[in-house]
Parts: sequence; C-alpha cells; structure tokens
Amino acid sequence: MVDIQYESERCKGCHYCVDACPQKIIRLSGNTNNKGYETVDFDVSECIGCGSCYTVCPDYAITIIKEA
Repeated sequence: MVDIQYESERCKGCHYCVDACPQKIIRLSGNTNNKGYETVDFDVSECIGCGSCYTVCPDYAITIIKEA
C-alpha cells in the first residue's frame, strides 16, 4: 500500500509530477492554491510508489509513504 501526502500550498504549478508519473495517475485538479497555482490530484489506488513525482518536485510538496 502506498500513501501520497501532497501539500498543495507548497505547489507552484510546474506540473513536473504530471509528466514524470509512469502510471499517469497524477492530473490537474482544476483547483488553485492560495498563491493562484493550479494544483494536482492523485489516483492513489493505482500508485506503484516509484517516487518519480517526489523526485522531480522542486517545491517538496509531495511525500511518498510505502506501508508494509
């Protein structure tokens, strides 16, 4: 099981995570944070926990937690 913690207020809307996800489970949410940047949504049920989104995020807005 994988849990994704996403701090939308840290996001600056680069959307690198959307392009980096090999499972294509990250998509634009249509919502904006307090800074006016469009945030993302995750389909956690399909996440493989590869960490690609975490690795490319320049704002440290994403944390991947793998549960045993």
